[in-house]
Amino acid sequence: MNKQVLLEDLPLRPFHIGVAFSGTGGQFSDGFVLGIIGIAVSMAAGPLHLNAVWMGLLGAASLAGLFFGSMLAGPIADKYGRRTIFAFDMLLFAVVSAAQYFVTSPAQLLVLRLVLGFILGADYVVSKSLVTEYSPRRYRGRLLSVLAAAWAAGYVGAYLAGFAMRDIGPDAWRLMLAASGIPALLILPFRLIVPESPMWLMKRGRGDEALAIIRRKFGPDVMLSKPAGASQQHRGAWSELFSPRWRKNTIVGCVFYTCQVIPYFALGTFSPKVLEALQVKDKFVGGLVYNILLFAGAVIGLLLIDKLSRRTFLIGTFYFAALALAVLAYASFGPIGTMLAFGLFACILSAAANLEFVYPPELFPTHLRASGVGLAVAASRFGSAISTFLLPLAVQHVGIHASLGVCVAVLLFGGVFCHMLAPETGGESLADVKSDSATDDQPIAEERHDASIATSALGSSKPRI
Repeated sequence: MNKQVLLEDLPLRPFHIGVAFSGTGGQFSDGFVLGIIGIAVSMAAGPLHLNAVWMGLLGAASLAGLFFGSMLAGPIADKYGRRTIFAFDMLLFAVVSAAQYFVTSPAQLLVLRLVLGFILGADYVVSKSLVTEYSPRRYRGRLLSVLAAAWAAGYVGAYLAGFAMRDIGPDAWRLMLAASGIPALLILPFRLIVPESPMWLMKRGRGDEALAIIRRKFGPDVMLSKPAGASQQHRGAWSELFSPRWRKNTIVGCVFYTCQVIPYFALGTFSPKVLEALQVKDKFVGGLVYNILLFAGAVIGLLLIDKLSRRTFLIGTFYFAALALAVLAYASFGPIGTMLAFGLFACILSAAANLEFVYPPELFPTHLRASGVGLAVAASRFGSAISTFLLPLAVQHVGIHASLGVCVAVLLFGGVFCHMLAPETGGESLADVKSDSATDDQPIAEERHDASIATSALGSSKPRI
């Protein structure tokens, strides 16, 4: 008889790659939506009569929508499953994207950008959770980093598309905004064939359905870890996330994510304006260099994510990004040196962004994973929306150097905070996720028991290998 193996200990198979690829559509679309708005808004300023306040609002709108979408989708995905949202949200996203072509006022565009952000916030939650729960632990970092690379590709692709389309006519900005729906439609067929997460089904006491999916996709010799108390959850997700047992992981997830994305979005969304303020004459070429190095950073992060410990990668990139941005803010190297320094900062922070896809899902157990990831995403988007709204006003009133100095301070705070509190999660079983605290009313031993084999539900009497 063949030896049985846990789902998380499988070798990498085409199905794993397919699930990761299906998750890239939402991430690419998100990157495109957030990356295109800076160029599109600068071109739409005349036709839509946009002032600095409207430009800030439109730049931050999708981020604000992401806040609400991820907050609401997390508990829903933990209670009702990941698959339905994952399968159909890209269709809705494509429809709303196309509607941007027809706007006639900034208020209409603002509403559509908020809706797009809401959809993407839900997709963030379900994509990260579903890909995480299907990934073998040995390859988890790299598979989730594919989502990060897709996000960076969308962000860079948006800039390249905007750069190529800016001279095609007065409606170029409309085409830029509507184009974000194309990758969403292309990925839709791949999403429709991805089944529900077996880990989630087991946690909800639906072992027969989990077994059927595992046997269909991986064969009869694959088993799943048994979740303790699968359907005995009496507290709400938010109260449990902030209980003594999980509070530290929850706060770490929110703080690290927020401190990474505040400078990332604030500077990236308005990179042409930032470079203009730094006396770089061709701001679009400067932004192009910035975005190319942004994508290079995502690829570098993908290569490093499973070679370094999560803590080393997290803390080191905070400090190095702060150093690069400080050099940009307070040293003078001329236009070329400024572009390269800005690009180096983008490269480091983009590499670090891989952790946004890998680290939060590893901080939480299955029954809280979508809610925990949703809360971390929401916290990050709240911070980035505010910073994106304030950056044009800050550059106008206090100058570019002071504005960059604030971003340096945010990165340093994130590095120090994570140095003190961030746990190591690399290589752990998702069924064995545990907090550092044993002060809650449920002992840590119960979570360790989650790693026992689901012999009764999965029809096996084999011991764990």
